[in-house]
Amino acid sequence: MKGFFSWFNSKSKMKRWIFTILAGIILACYGVSEVLVLQEVSFLEVGKIIVLFVLGFTMIIVGLIYSQKRVLEILIESTDYRMDNGSRNINAKSLIFNKKVYNEGPNIVVIGGGSGLNTVLKGLKNYTSNITAIVTVSGYGKELDEGKKALNLLPLEDIKDSIISLAENEEQMQRLLNEHINIRPFEKLEFSDIYFKVMNDIYGNFSDSIVASSDLLKMTGKVLPVTLNEMQICAELNDGTIIDEKDKIPEIVSDKVAKINRIYINPSNCVPAPGVLDAISNADAIIIGPGSLYTNVIPNLLVKNVSKTIKNSKAIKIYVSNIMTEPGQTDNYSLSEHIKSIIDHAGANIIDYCIYDSGEIIPEFIKIYNKNGQDIVEPDIQKAKELGVKLLEKNLSYIIDDNIRHNPNAVAESVIEIICDDLKYKDKQDDPKYVMLKTKLREQKKSDKQKKKNEKKTDDTVTIKEKQPKQKHLARKSKFNEKYKERIKSIKESDHMIDKRRAEAIEKIEKEQFLKQFKNNSDK
Repeated sequence: MKGFFSWFNSKSKMKRWIFTILAGIILACYGVSEVLVLQEVSFLEVGKIIVLFVLGFTMIIVGLIYSQKRVLEILIESTDYRMDNGSRNINAKSLIFNKKVYNEGPNIVVIGGGSGLNTVLKGLKNYTSNITAIVTVSGYGKELDEGKKALNLLPLEDIKDSIISLAENEEQMQRLLNEHINIRPFEKLEFSDIYFKVMNDIYGNFSDSIVASSDLLKMTGKVLPVTLNEMQICAELNDGTIIDEKDKIPEIVSDKVAKINRIYINPSNCVPAPGVLDAISNADAIIIGPGSLYTNVIPNLLVKNVSKTIKNSKAIKIYVSNIMTEPGQTDNYSLSEHIKSIIDHAGANIIDYCIYDSGEIIPEFIKIYNKNGQDIVEPDIQKAKELGVKLLEKNLSYIIDDNIRHNPNAVAESVIEIICDDLKYKDKQDDPKYVMLKTKLREQKKSDKQKKKNEKKTDDTVTIKEKQPKQKHLARKSKFNEKYKERIKSIKESDHMIDKRRAEAIEKIEKEQFLKQFKNNSDK
């Protein structure tokens, strides 16, 4: 009985449709009753009866359609633990318990490595269970400690971080996998090293053991290494220099003041790990990036048949652009240069959409990055469009621990919007997948909006973004440059004044020392 009355709870949003159906029945019945008691037929009376009957019948149909739609939404909300960002809309588990719809969410493959890949995974796991992270395994050549050598382990850091990102409880999973072993001779090992070694022994190969970890560790989706071959990432610079160690690429590029001409892997015939090509072929959407362009993104595309399978896939191909340039890799790169580098290495038709940040970051944080040789990625829209890619400008960035990062929710929302638009274009608005995604997207946006309001109330000084009404420009430079032009100018003038005063002070000291020395020499 309690379960029955929960349908009438205000949070269930069912009462409105129940009353719509009842009102429709009353109007339709009233129209019929008027026909039965009507003594005199007139045009006005007939018109009135028809209007009442049609209105009543329409309300019944609308009420039935939207009540069924709401039942489907309740199904999703009540059986998906990932939807409660603080609190759930309703608790209707006594009425329905079926995770089929969530489990049949869009099949999304994310390709990359490092923190950029994990950011995307954190956001997408709120929308679907069908996520496959294809991760770069590129730590070969590094000096391993004795414990890891004894276990004959692959470079697992990126794999481990992706598993943490897809875990139900990220914080607990991080503590577990990063826990150090305090028993000799394994002091330098972490629990993850022992875990992966044991799983590898049980399942016979590394790829199968990681897939099996999905259920064992309560992961939303699965993680696959792009290859099980020993893969080294090498770079050829435009001056002919060859760098065969991944970690030395940024340092040598900066020292030589040269640009990367191309990235290649050694050996060049690395084969994909089991399951990688199948995951790409069956995907509804393939996400490339964000991350270090030349060491985490492009190397995955160079593994045998990976790029070819992406091009042949019917999935939507989306590249999430970096927000900032990276020293020693993409110095002064614009948006189009990032896209062009991927196309040059992997071929045309590798990207359908590119999601890039609007650049609405306050200049003080940009200034910190400028000191390290980084700058905001300039959105040269016209050049990027000439590469045959559809561009989507989104507010993707936020500040965390004084670092500019992609907001997981913003990236996921942008990806899901593209998928929803694609389903709508295919006339699949009644598809459970579409209904599920639209519902989650709406609830997530509502939650984000409320969170921003709460943050503003508690502490206005923590405000990271400055909002302005969006204006459409046919031909324009960076939105960031336009918005903060005066502020940037002020900062530069301030820096120039400080440098000038410092130079004057040094000149004054040197002059005094020179006069003092000259006086001493004269006295002698």
